[in-house]
Amino acid sequence: ELALKTLGTDGLFLFSSLDTDGDMYISPEEFKPIAEKLTGSTPAASYEEEELPPDPSEETLTVEARFQPLLPETMTKSKDGFLGVSRLALSGLRNWTAAASPSAVFATRHFQPFLPPPGQELGEPWWIIPSELSVFTGYLSNNRFYPPPPKGKEVIIHRLLSMFHPRPFVKTRFAPQGAVACLTAISDFYYTVMFRIHAEFQLSEPPDFPFWFSPAQFTGHIILSKDATHVRDFRLFVPNHRSLNVDMEWLYGASESSNMEVDIGYIPQMELEATGPSVPSVILDEDGSMIDSHLPSGETLQFVFEEIKWQQELSWEEAARRLEVAMYPFKKVSYLPFTEAFDRAKAENKLVHSILLWGALDDQSCHCSGRTLRETVLESSPILTLLNESFISTWSLVKELEELQNNQENSSHQKLAGLHLEKYSFPVEMMICLPNGTVVHHINANYFLDITSMKPEEIESNLFSFSSTFEDPSTATYMQFLKEGLRRGLPLLQP
Repeated sequence: ELALKTLGTDGLFLFSSLDTDGDMYISPEEFKPIAEKLTGSTPAASYEEEELPPDPSEETLTVEARFQPLLPETMTKSKDGFLGVSRLALSGLRNWTAAASPSAVFATRHFQPFLPPPGQELGEPWWIIPSELSVFTGYLSNNRFYPPPPKGKEVIIHRLLSMFHPRPFVKTRFAPQGAVACLTAISDFYYTVMFRIHAEFQLSEPPDFPFWFSPAQFTGHIILSKDATHVRDFRLFVPNHRSLNVDMEWLYGASESSNMEVDIGYIPQMELEATGPSVPSVILDEDGSMIDSHLPSGETLQFVFEEIKWQQELSWEEAARRLEVAMYPFKKVSYLPFTEAFDRAKAENKLVHSILLWGALDDQSCHCSGRTLRETVLESSPILTLLNESFISTWSLVKELEELQNNQENSSHQKLAGLHLEKYSFPVEMMICLPNGTVVHHINANYFLDITSMKPEEIESNLFSFSSTFEDPSTATYMQFLKEGLRRGLPLLQP
């Protein structure tokens, strides 16, 4: 109370963002970010791991960054002047127009965290950086500016992402965090490893309020020798095949409970790629003498690499699906593209279980209501079983269905999209539909969460009464929603 009286709301917010240990004192170390900002000096990266001395005999890999900034016109709500969104609030986003480091050189040993654990089988996912959060452990604070020093296997991920922006958070505020990988090819001497990373960036510094930039995912692959002494290929990128692929959230006040604005958008390119295979730092001849890396003509000495003969291989699509399921167990149910789901429902004479979202992070809802629905409900075994047995499932973005509704080339798709949009309310709507698109039952995610936060005796509607079969009220309520959809929809299916 004294601090609030002395500093004011904004001053206390700034103080709290610097007071990382919460002891109500700003130590010299905690003040360091402000000092560096005032003096214009750039802080050196801080890592928990002690750097090993460079080994002249090891190989190095050159990685280039390709970056095209987010397209402002794709932001749904926050175009200039709309809803009072100020240029100051979006200044960190507007000023991020290029990669922080267009090129960087890495020693191959830095990529050891991508090596699979001993005995790992083709296509079997493992965690490089495990997720430490679930809906039961809550979310990390929004009121942060500077990432914690990376440790262990986080270091290489942090260094790679720092090529885009100086403040990457290797672990996101929301579950699932971390990085997961799987083997997609194996030879006598090499592995191909595909990976998926959930990370985000803080675009603001004090005294501005935090602005979080959260790409849908980073995915990619690395081809490396089994001892990580040679890297044949590396690529990391944000998928850009959907119309939206970034979530943005920023505070409009000086406390954790302040209003937070949310928007979504599209970034055309955010990619890292090796310029070629790793090469020795020093070239030695048979006698151990150093060889000049340039030929007498002045041209750079070219290396010839043997062709890799793979003994086992897994397709990119199948590997991506397995990584997706590892991140989101609810994906054990197949979620088909929107129109394909209704075609399948007609063929199998089933109802469609459809989730319509205002915005999504590729496969992640950008709202707490969507996250909670996914993490507490759609990953439960009873729900998975019922969805697999009785429904065809799909999820869509509002923007995509609006485009489908405006497409004059296919009237049946227009109708399907229109029937969905008629029942939609922000931010997430769950629907049970007939194969012709008629919605027989639906519930909004916010209402669903309100229901599941109430005590059983407070609920009047028997449609959402808790069952003693399930300990979790969210699971019980969603089960009731699905069963009510079946009760209403099954009699209407064509025989």
